[in-house]
Amino acid sequence: MYATSKGYEIVEICQETVSGNANGDERHGLRRAEALAIEGRVKKVLVHEISRLARRNSVAHHFVETLEECGVSLYWQLRESKRSCRTGSANPAAGIMLALLAEMARSEVELLRERINSGLREARRKGVKLGRPKGTTLDRKVFLQKHKDVLRQLKAGQSVRNAAKITGKGVSTVQRVKLALAV
Repeated sequence: MYATSKGYEIVEICQETVSGNANGDERHGLRRAEALAIEGRVKKVLVHEISRLARRNSVAHHFVETLEECGVSLYWQLRESKRSCRTGSANPAAGIMLALLAEMARSEVELLRERINSGLREARRKGVKLGRPKGTTLDRKVFLQKHKDVLRQLKAGQSVRNAAKITGKGVSTVQRVKLALAV
């Protein structure tokens, strides 16, 4: 781990499973890192690459501005770049690189989405049947029985994400169980 190799004290590791394309208010890990900076508990935030921060320029820039206001530097390992100089002021070259990389990450998502949609359109044009074959869905009762571990967690008051983590099942599976439970 980079932080350990540099002798940094790790205050907290902020992780999230939500898409980097999500709105800033949906990014709980990002908000937690901001809170640590505002509280003065960290001097540096380390990320592997800019797309891990956000795939939206506005979200990435807001985060970096918050860090700068708190005197906290940002280091992204993949490019070995720092967002602030030793003096604590912003590094202009790193700022330009941040903007460029955040925009590239956003464009990457749009390109991927367009390729997927193009492939689906082409498959439909060729008459390919998409989706689950008819008759392969489980009856509600059988489905709930199959996922009784998830059911138990939801009934115990766990959130969808926590239930997924505890049971080792996907968030979408837990969401389907919750929906089936509500019917």
